Amino acid sequence: MAESWVNSAERIGADLHLDLAAHDGAGGRRAALARALREAVRAGRLAPGTRLPPYRSLAADLGVARNTVADAYAELVAEGWLTARQGSGTRVAERARPARRTERPSRGAPAPARGPRHDLRQGTPDASAFPRAAWLASCRRALNRAPNEVFGPGDPAGRIELREALTEYLARARGVRTRPDRIVICSGFAHALRLLFGQDRGAPGGVLRGPLAVEGYGLEFHRELLAAVGVRTVPLPLDEDGARVDLLARERAVLLTPAHQFPTGGPLHAERRAAVTDWARARGAVVIEDDYDGEFRYDRKPVGAVQGLDPEHVVFVGSVSKSLSPAVRLGWMVLPERLVGGVLAAKGEREASASVLDQLSLADLIASGAYDRHVRRMRQRYRSRRDRLVAALAAHAPHVEVTGVAAGLHAVLRLPPGTERSTVKAATWQGVALDGLAAFRHPAATQTATAATQTAMPARDGLVVGYATPPEHAYEAALEALCQVLPPAPDA
Repeated sequence: MAESWVNSAERIGADLHLDLAAHDGAGGRRAALARALREAVRAGRLAPGTRLPPYRSLAADLGVARNTVADAYAELVAEGWLTARQGSGTRVAERARPARRTERPSRGAPAPARGPRHDLRQGTPDASAFPRAAWLASCRRALNRAPNEVFGPGDPAGRIELREALTEYLARARGVRTRPDRIVICSGFAHALRLLFGQDRGAPGGVLRGPLAVEGYGLEFHRELLAAVGVRTVPLPLDEDGARVDLLARERAVLLTPAHQFPTGGPLHAERRAAVTDWARARGAVVIEDDYDGEFRYDRKPVGAVQGLDPEHVVFVGSVSKSLSPAVRLGWMVLPERLVGGVLAAKGEREASASVLDQLSLADLIASGAYDRHVRRMRQRYRSRRDRLVAALAAHAPHVEVTGVAAGLHAVLRLPPGTERSTVKAATWQGVALDGLAAFRHPAATQTATAATQTAMPARDGLVVGYATPPEHAYEAALEALCQVLPPAPDA
């Protein structure tokens, strides 16, 4: 295959030398072109923001088929090397510059890079995978169809179009039983907690009262939010079947992540799902179900919502923060009928938390089927990343046990006792951002505050590793960096 010069001064401002012969190999001309373009970006010969030639022009210059160029571009867009937008063409992606190597301090201690080179923290999806074209199409359709009253103050319950779309979707995908008038739109799970327990927009009081039982491991941010409004949280121990709901006693509500316990992984056992709804029914209490990543499961059948067992005693809370992006700021609460009025009163007379235009766009995205297609596509991508993480650990750190990987966007790596803190510190020095398992442990998790029993939950050393955030082109390097900071086997 001869090397080629792309005479593209009128399109990208300079001639581009693509030595296809040097990149010949498996995959034919498409793979060779993709490798050549990738190397041109990596070497800096194609700067971020550079607009590439159209398919037809590049194909003519190189003497290849137009589909060959289109397929190569599409591959590099999926990997994060290029971006493609309607009306703007295909461009080299804007990427952060590599962190500079920092000189070691005079005393010999290693110095951390300026900001993480590899972000393996949990909780964030792949930002490059946001369905821009589908979202834009839904936004346009929604605006064209929107009645004039859409541009008024807004219903605090949320747009009826979105609540109707969610009623159908949640029933089909998550086994939720509800009606549109039982759904209240919010900006996410934290906002839902504020509405349920008070202090939304400074309003006193709340729909629910503490004490609130929570899982022994969870987000510190949620515990702090609850403490700020005077809600005492009581930790429940965890085992291989999930939260020990048999230890529930006089609490007025319990907060669970039953589809995929956060962060340790694994679903709540079927017997415990039934037991917790029986407890709520007997005491007139409420189960708050945080369905934070219920769409992403890989090696098991879908786990339906606990809400389907007893809609009158379960508050089901979901959002698009994992499936689309936390920047969209849209979530929903599926409420027992008796709580709807109180939540709406806490929210106020006008919609003040979620953009009405975004609500209409999401409603169209769901109704058109584009949301389902996006979720299926991301499920495949994240499963591939999960598999590559597991394979890398098996090859380079077989002594590290990987758990919680049947679903979700993160894994838990079990470490030898006493090594978590030093491993997190070593990762920081090497520019790898990740979380230690201890950061999610409830400070009172050494025992449960029940009237009849005190049950210990032993602490374990581990890492919570998110595999969704890094862009595709940087993922292998992130895995390599992770393996380098893991502690050796105890007998090594």
